[in-house]
Amino acid sequence: MEKYISFTVPSDSAISTVGQVLRAQGHLTKKQISRAKFLPDGIQKNGIRCRITESVLPGDEIQVCLETAETASEQLVSGDFSSLEILYEDQDILAVNKPAGMLTHPSGAHYADTLSNQVAAYFQDRRSDDMPNSQKASVRVRPIGRLDKETSGIVLFAKNQVAAQRLQAQREEHIFRKEYLAIVVGYLPEDPADLWHTISFPVKKVSDHPLRMQAVLNPDANCTADASLLLPALTHYCTIYSTVNWSLISLRLDTGRTHQIRVHMQALGHPLLGDSLYYKKETTSSSVLPAFTRTALHAWKINFRQPFEQNEIQLTGELPEDFKQLVSYLHPLFLP
Repeated sequence: MEKYISFTVPSDSAISTVGQVLRAQGHLTKKQISRAKFLPDGIQKNGIRCRITESVLPGDEIQVCLETAETASEQLVSGDFSSLEILYEDQDILAVNKPAGMLTHPSGAHYADTLSNQVAAYFQDRRSDDMPNSQKASVRVRPIGRLDKETSGIVLFAKNQVAAQRLQAQREEHIFRKEYLAIVVGYLPEDPADLWHTISFPVKKVSDHPLRMQAVLNPDANCTADASLLLPALTHYCTIYSTVNWSLISLRLDTGRTHQIRVHMQALGHPLLGDSLYYKKETTSSSVLPAFTRTALHAWKINFRQPFEQNEIQLTGELPEDFKQLVSYLHPLFLP
């Protein structure tokens, strides 16, 4: 989507060129500035297109175009967005609550029935009515992290490339934080709210399965030929409530490996309830735990900074009905 930002050179500034304004005030990278130079009216001083080497004076207005409708285009079939649950939106980001059973982004046979398709339709609907049809036909959808098909919860989308890059940098710096709720099999001692345990087993793909991952409990014992296949993975968890048969836990991730939470909790001997890949139901009597038709995992909280304004944003998504009923059954006093 289109994105323009503007700056006023302050009266006490020691900045002398347009390029310095873009770097110091806009925090733009060399690549982002270079891309803007080739856009129509990409960089302007006081409303007139200019070079980044031009000098500036206090009070000058500098405007830069980071993305146009044309550069934002991507072929993505749009879908019906009537059921899209929006938690937050501003000019740069959109946060939605993904239902269980839906892919985040098109993959394989699922090309037109994903969350990204719904978001694409929503973005298209918000475009100006006088925009050419060729520009209405497609939009670029940028999810910041993804959730497994069976996992419900918050997914964040960036509306422009610079916002996406800055949010990704926040993920790498652990400024961007997502917190999950899960029901796991077995007893885990309850923890104080500020006590988090860390699981640091690396993970790798299972060679004979297209989707399955596994945790490597003793990586030093593996042969060196397999070392390059190991992916570092860090998961933190805190036990909220438990009985002898199950535990309600909260989790945070430092890395985002495929099935990371599911694989790490299985490695601890506490697989997620309802997990068809990593939990063999026949090992536990059906009378001990309630039935649950999908993995009992929900991304319920997210913390990050607005990519341009830098104010902190904290969001909490409501639990879906199936998860709410499960948690209420297991722990009637728990109110998320």
